[in-house]
Amino acid sequence: MRKLFIEFLTQLGSDDRAHDIDHIERVVATARQLANSEGADLAILEPAAWLHDCVAVAKDHPQRKQASLLAADRAVEFLQQIDYPSQYHSAIHHAIIAHSFSANITPETLEAKILQDADRMDALGAIGIARCILVGGKLNRQLYSSIDPLCVERDPDDSLYTLDHFFTKLLTLGDSMQTQAAKAEAQRRSVYMRDFLAQLQSELLT
Repeated sequence: MRKLFIEFLTQLGSDDRAHDIDHIERVVATARQLANSEGADLAILEPAAWLHDCVAVAKDHPQRKQASLLAADRAVEFLQQIDYPSQYHSAIHHAIIAHSFSANITPETLEAKILQDADRMDALGAIGIARCILVGGKLNRQLYSSIDPLCVERDPDDSLYTLDHFFTKLLTLGDSMQTQAAKAEAQRRSVYMRDFLAQLQSELLT
């Protein structure tokens, strides 16, 4: 099945490097690890993980909040084309819809919770920092505010400054994790991100 999913995703030709095939492979791997800990159904979880970003909508696009619904619909169309068992389609559709932060939909199944956790995990730690900077560069945002880079005395604005996204979203993701296994890993990765910010602050003061 992996080959079919990769061929399908490659044909879509997205230029979003923060949500490319490497991102998807990491989410699939994390989802499998969490499934082993939590006892999820991989017949639902794996296709949902492979296809969760099969429709790409830019972060600043007006349809951003509909991205996961568009991806879920397209995913089911593809699964029908390859004759994937239909009894899993509805659960896969829900998992994909509910994974998105911007959609703000509560995951109702274990598989949906794990997919949401796995996707959010990829926004944390070293890879999360790299992806955040990648997205900020593509959107032509400044890296940080020269006046108050770590938002000590101002409200963060990630429409202007890339590092402000740490404070508007990324450092809150650990508290949003649905499964115990994800909570522990998210905590470890969040510590790394705070250490990065401390290091950045020290370099700006030298």
